[in-house]
Amino acid sequence: MLAILGAVTLWSHTTPFRLADKTLVAWVSPSTLDQRGGSVLTIEHPGGVFDGIVFGELKPATWMAGSDFYHRTAADQSSFPTETAGSVSDVAVAVVYRGRQVEIYRNGRRYAAYAVASPAVFGEDSQVLLGLRHSDAAPADRFFKGSISEARIYSRALTANEVAKLRAHDISDVKPAAWWDFRGGVVKDRIGSFPVTRLEGACRVGAGRLWLDPEGGYLRASMSEASDQPQDVAMAMRNFRERLLKDPYRPGYHFAIPEGVAMPFDPDGAIYWKGRYHLFYIFQDKRGHNWGHVSSTDLFHWRHHPTGLVDGMFSGNCFLNKDGRPTICYHQVGLGDSLAVAQDDELNVWKKLDSNPITPKTEPGDPMHARYRSWDPYCWIENGMYYAIFGGNRPGVVKSPTMAGEWKYVGDLMANAVPGVGIDEDVSCADFFKLGNKRMLLCISHRLGCRYYLGDWKNEQFHPTFHAPMSWVDNSFFAPRSLEDDKGRRIMWSWIFDRPGFGVRSDAGWSGTMSLPRVLSLDKSGGLSIEPPAEIAQLRYNPVSVPTLSVDTGGERTVEGFSGNSLEINAELSSQGAKEYGIEVCCSPDGSEHTRVSYDAEDGKLKVDTTRSSLSDEPKSVEAGPLKLRRGEPLRLRVFVDKSVVEVFANGRQAVMRRIYPTRADSVGVRVFAAGGGATVSKLKAWQMMPSNPY
Repeated sequence: MLAILGAVTLWSHTTPFRLADKTLVAWVSPSTLDQRGGSVLTIEHPGGVFDGIVFGELKPATWMAGSDFYHRTAADQSSFPTETAGSVSDVAVAVVYRGRQVEIYRNGRRYAAYAVASPAVFGEDSQVLLGLRHSDAAPADRFFKGSISEARIYSRALTANEVAKLRAHDISDVKPAAWWDFRGGVVKDRIGSFPVTRLEGACRVGAGRLWLDPEGGYLRASMSEASDQPQDVAMAMRNFRERLLKDPYRPGYHFAIPEGVAMPFDPDGAIYWKGRYHLFYIFQDKRGHNWGHVSSTDLFHWRHHPTGLVDGMFSGNCFLNKDGRPTICYHQVGLGDSLAVAQDDELNVWKKLDSNPITPKTEPGDPMHARYRSWDPYCWIENGMYYAIFGGNRPGVVKSPTMAGEWKYVGDLMANAVPGVGIDEDVSCADFFKLGNKRMLLCISHRLGCRYYLGDWKNEQFHPTFHAPMSWVDNSFFAPRSLEDDKGRRIMWSWIFDRPGFGVRSDAGWSGTMSLPRVLSLDKSGGLSIEPPAEIAQLRYNPVSVPTLSVDTGGERTVEGFSGNSLEINAELSSQGAKEYGIEVCCSPDGSEHTRVSYDAEDGKLKVDTTRSSLSDEPKSVEAGPLKLRRGEPLRLRVFVDKSVVEVFANGRQAVMRRIYPTRADSVGVRVFAAGGGATVSKLKAWQMMPSNPY
């Protein structure tokens, strides 16, 4: 029997809080129908992963299921009905999450339905926001304007019939996991799942409603109050560290984020400065998008620096200005592309220029007006002039004789198209530098992932002659950034997704993994060479060499003497007629789980096949990068296995990457195989790899 007595707990949870399938419901009255992008009800992880009932963000006066970077949002909302409810009556909005299916209901009737690629899961570190889209949303259009009479969260997907029966202030047959109804001036969650509640801004509770201040009021509810007591902070840090160390999928020698869930996790601001490699990266907390900072002398053992670049920091690069000081060109959320100069040699203290932004101001009628986006900049010095690339579709170039001077548009970055990619393809996370006798534009398309152009810089434009991707089956290899070190090496990193399509293992409590550093150069023919840096050898231990192995057609052979999920394998293979041959890693004894690394001689491709990497329902695919072996040339593989990451380098001119999530603890074996003909493994040496991440 239920009874409402103040803010007492009606139901207690005896199992850990976990929301996968769920239903968000609110009875709400918008004060205006032209507001854009506020949320009535949001549940979020620290770090920006959220689901919510958002109003008018993509289409005016339209309800939508808001999410981080629109991952669970319908891109096409043309069929969504326009809201007409005034400020004196409530409208009931419900969003139902059932696996990959999302349904939106308005007053009990289905409003929209669509499928998503990667549902989000929320656990005990989650918080709820009423009136705010999410904690690190940009300052503009982040707050809902109006009032809320009731909000509920259900821990399962309600059926259409159950949604139709919902009535405000009439508890449903299905027990909610959290419930705010504001009667009697009660602010807290009546269920008790989120017992810590704060009213932020000028919002208030009265007359059975939460009244949201139009200038930015909202309610925040969480499961526990953060403590400032040193012993509590130490305990929280220790518990978080232990949780990370116990995660079987957390990489050991690929750099992984220490702060929690980062989305995005772009590497940024890479520079070699006074004997150290400095690498910045985006992460999120209550201050918004920030740049974390690490440095290393060997590319693998990183020291963390204080976070000195906070509050709206988005992608950009680091270069030396005319005074020889490290300077970053970055996107300042809510302002535009901007500059900041290092104030110390540790690169801990930075001054953002008072003259920011460098985005030129244009007016209607100007031929450059609204032509370029202020997005993902890259800045460098050429012939005494500062230049910057502004990313996005049809990227542009700006220039100025001084950093604090007037920046003017030069025009289009691209002088011409190249086969295989349109001139209007998205260019973001741009990195533009000399490589041999060419210029390389290393970048992403949000659709294609990491890719590069080779060409020439002439007359203030880039004239590309060649283009190739670094990610093929999807965009999981993403957001590149590079530097040149004191040895003249061009070294790059990329953010590698947990799952395709920006998918996050949000239930793991952390997300953010970098690729291995890759050394880029041009070979004698002008093609791209890709190798891991020599410094990776310092992580090797327990070396094992295997005598020559032969594999018959259609055969598989277990490699005896070593196994594991933190390995480097160097192998040389050849075949006179096999269609496909290579190495399988992370193999279970019965073969039910394995990841296949192979050369497809018919298609001329280096492949990583994850279709049998896991017995779970994790996304599976075959990544395949072009690789054509010359007559008589053996296949030379360097395979790096790091828990959930497999990176493969072949013959110095191709590299592919995949994430894997084996379910079996004994999926650690190594095998060689051949199909359509026999193969010989003439050399095979392997090492265990020492973790270099602090945790």
